[in-house]
Amino acid sequence: MLNFEQIIGQTYLVNYLKQTVDNKRVSHAQLFVGKEGVGTLPMAISYASYLICAIHKNPDVCSQKCEKLQHPDLHFAFPVAANDRVKKHPISNLFLTEWREFLLENPYASLFDWYQYIGIENKQGQIGVDEAKEIVKALKLKPYEGTYQVMIIWMPEKMNIAAANKLLKLIEEPPEKTIFLLVTEDEEQIISTIRSRCQVLHFGNLSEQEIIDSLVSRENINLKEAKKLAHQADGSYNKALKLTRENPDEIIFEQWFVAWVRAAFRAKGNASIINDLIGWSNEIAGKGRETQKQFLEYCIEVFRQAMLLNYKADNLVYFEPKTEGFKLENFAPFIHNGNIIEITDELSEAIYHIQRNGNAKIVLLDLSIKLTRLLHAKEVTSL
Repeated sequence: MLNFEQIIGQTYLVNYLKQTVDNKRVSHAQLFVGKEGVGTLPMAISYASYLICAIHKNPDVCSQKCEKLQHPDLHFAFPVAANDRVKKHPISNLFLTEWREFLLENPYASLFDWYQYIGIENKQGQIGVDEAKEIVKALKLKPYEGTYQVMIIWMPEKMNIAAANKLLKLIEEPPEKTIFLLVTEDEEQIISTIRSRCQVLHFGNLSEQEIIDSLVSRENINLKEAKKLAHQADGSYNKALKLTRENPDEIIFEQWFVAWVRAAFRAKGNASIINDLIGWSNEIAGKGRETQKQFLEYCIEVFRQAMLLNYKADNLVYFEPKTEGFKLENFAPFIHNGNIIEITDELSEAIYHIQRNGNAKIVLLDLSIKLTRLLHAKEVTSL
């Protein structure tokens, strides 16, 4: 079910969005900003349903169509790439069956989850100019049932320049009763000319209590386990759901991370270890770019967790390593104010270069060599 009643938390935004419809003060282009798992996409779908069905002659039937993602006035655009079924010119309309199944299974799922669902996790999905042409064509028609028509663009930061330029005028001046809802995790990556034309709504992280309540009521998780999962979820309901089951991505990411930092530690004063780092870099470079980016984001979070533990912020630490012989409390003293910023910056720069199609082997080896120095940096002590 995808309606306001099913939204986890975000009560203020639910009330605000309802009021914009009730008071007939709906902005024609809105940007929902929030990290993975906080509910930006289910909120956009719920809001679209409210817009389309609020003054409908048969609102229940209308709402049911929207909740099943099958209403003719509800349109979607999202990142795609060619896969085993769609060989060329991939656009969202060719993936609508998978999209509906994916969202109805878990509307809080991430972009990487979507890529895995359609078998393109080794590629970088995008919203291209073919997609932009489809959007323009779809919105030339008037609303099918006489109310609003809504175009939800999920992850507009994946829109290339050609697509963005083609949609710019349409987003600025859409047809009558046409609403654009752009749903993003990173507004800074959206082309500024589009971003400036949108009303922006920022979504906060979900509280631990909101996640606990949802895990207990929706997933039948016992209260004690739900509290533990909510603490580890870091404000993301999608992450909480993944923690309820064995997540192969998290397991392999941890193995890669542990092998990496162990080799980086040994490399100081031991030039022969560089071969281990070269081998590690080649292994990760053999994975898809989306997997590489996900892994580097994972590394940022583990380093952050280590720093929090080092500075006794135990109540914020949720990472529990499963790799034999690797303990966060033993690793934590090496992550401190003397290196955490530079480590994070280097990881972020590596993500940037990989996203821009840089040579992954070179990017990852350069990052590894820098890490050998940073892990042995001294903590800055105050005078």
